[in-house]
Amino acid sequence: MTAFLFALLAAFAAGSGARDQVLVGTLRDRLGQSGGLLVTGLATALATALIAAWCGALIGSTMSNDASTMFVAIAMLVAAIECALPRRLISPDEPTRSLGAIGIVLFARQLTDAARFLVLAVAAAYAAPEMAAVGGAVGGMVIVAIGWTLGKDGLDRLPLRTIRHFVAIFLFLVAVSTALSARGIIG
Repeated sequence: MTAFLFALLAAFAAGSGARDQVLVGTLRDRLGQSGGLLVTGLATALATALIAAWCGALIGSTMSNDASTMFVAIAMLVAAIECALPRRLISPDEPTRSLGAIGIVLFARQLTDAARFLVLAVAAAYAAPEMAAVGGAVGGMVIVAIGWTLGKDGLDRLPLRTIRHFVAIFLFLVAVSTALSARGIIG
């Protein structure tokens, strides 16, 4: 259950204002609130969480406890950096109406984002990669659904940049604490 909660919270926090959420919101405003767009976004969130957890399970099976704890710290540090960096997204001028093309772009963005990297780390650190996959999928799906519901205009009214900065600071502090704990410097 711990892996589920950590993955859920990590995917939700790191996904707030992320590239995939903003893209879904932008496409929702341009193409309308179609059910196909929502299903495509939810499917890619599920698929990328499953892939991240599977990779985490493979990595975790080769690591000692201290090594997997250090891996989690590194993952949090990388996620903190991604959340802190400003994102510059170029909205497509004439977005395609192809759900397949939209799915490919969403899949690529989600597979390489901080949220999925944190799911990978949680799956590597805990002996329950299935629970990490479910938690990451639920968190990612909620983020996509929020983007689809609010649209880009609604997302722009939220303080997402401030939220991402707070998430970055929190992840950085937890990463440092986790790394010091893995090295035996703090208890």
